[in-house]
Amino acid sequence: MAENREVDKKIQTNAETINKVPYDDYSDFGVEEIRELLGKGQYTRLRQVIQELNDADIADYMEDMEEEEVVKIFRILPKDMAADVFSYMEIDSQQSVITSLSDKDAARIIDNMMSDDAKELMEEMPANVVKRLIANTSADTRKAINHLMRYPEDSAGSIMTVEYVDLKEHYTVEQAIERIRKVGVDSETINICYVLDSKRTLVGTVALRYLLLSHPHAVIGDIMHRNVISIHTLMDQEEVARQFKKYEFTAMPVVDNEDRLVGIITMDDVVDILEEETTEDIEKMAAVMPSDKPYLKMTVFDAFKKRIPWLLLLMISATFTGKIITSFESELSRYVVLTAFIPMLMDTGGNAGGQASAIIIRGISLEEIEFGDWFRVVWKEIRTAVLCGLTLALCNFGRLMLFDKVSVQVAFVVCITLLTAVIVAKIVGSTLPILAKKIGLDPAVMASPFITTIVDAISLLIYFKVAEVVLGI
Repeated sequence: MAENREVDKKIQTNAETINKVPYDDYSDFGVEEIRELLGKGQYTRLRQVIQELNDADIADYMEDMEEEEVVKIFRILPKDMAADVFSYMEIDSQQSVITSLSDKDAARIIDNMMSDDAKELMEEMPANVVKRLIANTSADTRKAINHLMRYPEDSAGSIMTVEYVDLKEHYTVEQAIERIRKVGVDSETINICYVLDSKRTLVGTVALRYLLLSHPHAVIGDIMHRNVISIHTLMDQEEVARQFKKYEFTAMPVVDNEDRLVGIITMDDVVDILEEETTEDIEKMAAVMPSDKPYLKMTVFDAFKKRIPWLLLLMISATFTGKIITSFESELSRYVVLTAFIPMLMDTGGNAGGQASAIIIRGISLEEIEFGDWFRVVWKEIRTAVLCGLTLALCNFGRLMLFDKVSVQVAFVVCITLLTAVIVAKIVGSTLPILAKKIGLDPAVMASPFITTIVDAISLLIYFKVAEVVLGI
């Protein structure tokens, strides 16, 4: 505490000199320069320099600094800027900083954060810390955070912010602009203003540019846009992202069951949604349980817990492949050469199925493919599979005859199996994700590892059956 008071004292003592420090080029300013000013106790100079930097860059610098240094910087920063920088930091760093600050300084940061960012922080903090922080924040901040935490996880209500500019229909343009000056500094965006009636029902929107271009005495009700496209509080965040893509808005209002405006979602929230959803899909497609922790922040045991369930399931399912090979052991003993081509057939079938599933899963996530398109999808994949399979079979036939020197019958068995396996793999890879979506599962679950296991078993059955027919084993 004594050290903190010393920092405040130096800032206050040197405040009158802040305008005497010459402006420099801060493009090359980084962690070492910040540490140098901290070490010399030049806090006024440091505050001036940091204020010239981008908030996101400052947050990046802090990730590479010691906790004590970060806490000092937060005490130096103006309260508005401190909140903005804090919102750009990783959640682990946020927790470390917020627990290191005094209750007063921590509350100062949270009070100046956007409500959605503050709510996200509270969700990640231990319960005892949340209780302490909430107790020291303003009544408005507590109300906003508690309001957002009522909504289900990953819903529009849980990611919206309640800081926006609201207007009344009877306002004049002059009154509206005055209202923006009053509340705009604490709003997420002022580009779009939302017009409400006496019951807070959303009745229209008006863009800031129209206000600036309209006559000062024009009435908001006459110039506002009445056909408002809004999002319901319970809409899934993935659907929210689709709505933004469809309408190409930078912000969208969120309403409740009675069409009352309760918040807004902005483009920066959508970017976070897209990153989160894409990461989740990639992890599921790789047979890994989704995690909200960055890789380097994850412990070895965390990684183990996320990976072992699917590995166990795939291992158990792969035993069927082994049973198929065992059941044809006597046939293989008569044509041992057939064993050499099993890995190639299984890998090619798995790769073909993985290609199809990845494309279909992506199409489903973008709403390009629905259950009603099943026949069209399968028919297209069959034709594609025939072309791919024939090309692979012909190339492989030539390789078998020229380099492996096998008999024509063996080459025929391998190539027919290859063609059939590719066709089956494409059908399975395109069908399972669509069926998964239909029954309410995430299509990403039906990705390459799962499909490969199924296709491997089918490919082996086809291989041995074709061998029985052609070779008479």
